[in-house]
Amino acid sequence: MGSSHERPDLRPPVLSWLRGYRRTWLRGDVLAGVTITAYLIPQVMAYAEVAGVPAAVGLSAAVGSLLAYALLGSSPQLSVGPESTTALMTAAALGSVPGIAGDRYGEFAAALALVVAGVCAVSWLGGLSFVSELLSRPVLVGYLTGIAAIMIVSQLGNLSGITVEADGFLPELAYVARHLDRADASTLAVGLVTLAGMLVLAALAPRAPVALIGMLTASAVVAWFDLEASGVAVIGSVPAGLATPGLPEVSVHDVLSLVPAALGVAFVGYTDNILTGRAFAHRREQRIDPRRELLALGAANLGAGLMHGFPVSSSGSRTAIGDAAGGRTQLTGLVTVAATVIAVLALRPVLEAFPTAALGAVVVYAAVRLIDLPEFRRLAHFRRSELLLALTTTAAVLVVGVLNGIVVAVGLSVFDLMRRVARPHDAVEGFVPGVPGMHDISDYAGAEPVPGLMIYRYDSPLFFANAENFRSRARAAVAESADPVRWFVLNTEAVVEVDITAADALETLRRELSERGVVFGLVRMKMDLRDELAPTGILERIGEQYLFPTLPTAVAAYRDWLRTHGAPSGDA
Repeated sequence: MGSSHERPDLRPPVLSWLRGYRRTWLRGDVLAGVTITAYLIPQVMAYAEVAGVPAAVGLSAAVGSLLAYALLGSSPQLSVGPESTTALMTAAALGSVPGIAGDRYGEFAAALALVVAGVCAVSWLGGLSFVSELLSRPVLVGYLTGIAAIMIVSQLGNLSGITVEADGFLPELAYVARHLDRADASTLAVGLVTLAGMLVLAALAPRAPVALIGMLTASAVVAWFDLEASGVAVIGSVPAGLATPGLPEVSVHDVLSLVPAALGVAFVGYTDNILTGRAFAHRREQRIDPRRELLALGAANLGAGLMHGFPVSSSGSRTAIGDAAGGRTQLTGLVTVAATVIAVLALRPVLEAFPTAALGAVVVYAAVRLIDLPEFRRLAHFRRSELLLALTTTAAVLVVGVLNGIVVAVGLSVFDLMRRVARPHDAVEGFVPGVPGMHDISDYAGAEPVPGLMIYRYDSPLFFANAENFRSRARAAVAESADPVRWFVLNTEAVVEVDITAADALETLRRELSERGVVFGLVRMKMDLRDELAPTGILERIGEQYLFPTLPTAVAAYRDWLRTHGAPSGDA
């Protein structure tokens, strides 16, 4: 999966989920789509302003991207569209381009989305989805926890009525803590009561459309008691209509100037899609196709660009809300598209009256469901380093931001992997009475090696990071042997790859043992490893007669050799 030689899968995923669709899923998909719509409309309008384009552009971008992803995306739950990171990156990228203002800014934003789509398409064809394989399970757990914390803190202003003049998790949290005296009692009551009601209802009736009920109830209460007059803010004006599809009016030179920014946006968007999509797929024992997600993200940005929008990615909060409301397939996305269009055209007064405090409560409710404490406990029981990786990922996302946090987490994943393969398990193998085959003698109290024959196993590929460790531990095994070693045979079943540094270490070990009169051999060598070692000449120096296909043939060859060279003392 994800290698460059794979043939791209051209079958639209929409055909698969349509063929396997169950009628029992319809209620959840529809409710999830409607619930997401109520949250999406004010959110994408805000993100449009962050990106530097009119609020209505966010709605058009959402419709175009959701429709495209529903047709090509491999994740049943993922909700795509305008989100904070790509909106900020859009503003930063276009802000550095001189001479962009007014209508030209919107055209460049749409062009950037189309260039991102092109980058994703080229990456899909080139099989560059392998980068997703660097994202381990602890990274997913820690990432979602960090995203949940960011979601909660980002809604403190809506929940309390405080105008937060800060940006980022720690600055926002500190600002709210310093200005609690500015909280509006009515707003705080609406937000906290809505949140508490949803949490209680979720505990009593897990299958109920909790988020939708919470939003509608809060809207009714605010309207009935005229709480807007008491300071409870509502969404306010919602623009009418959507953009007409078309290409932005930019030159080829303008498009080329956007490529560097598009590379960054595509990387961030794809990483976010994979992290969020895999995390939610894991919860339902499903899987997503990382390579297909490149194409789907490209299609989503194509849809956003043609609708004169701006670059898009996945939204963790909207995905969480859809999952909490019972969404099972990408029909949720299509319902969201239809509901958004209907809402913009026909239900604007209802949307305009929705209280932002209740909106914040819905986001916090969805965020709480992202924090998986049992999974943290499972990681702790499995390996402490896995728990540390998850916690570090969470901290990195909170302290340095989503993108930099992901980079830190992936770096830690690679470091942890390198640490383990650089100091792997090794074994001296022998026979165990009553147990077929040869086994690590340290695993069995009655295990005995063949006197004079050391079968040594190193459980890792050999490369520059562990080459010296391999040589020193093999020499130590020989030195610590109870019987003088006459043959040293390396069991290469775990050595699936070798680089030139490790090949040199292997040759050094062979030469050192040969100078001491110890015969050096290899056993269970795969053809790929043989092909890698052949150009070094080490196989010729070892000799074909000491390259054994199986452990029994190596033992039999050693015993034949003893008949002409004499048995060591203690040999039965």
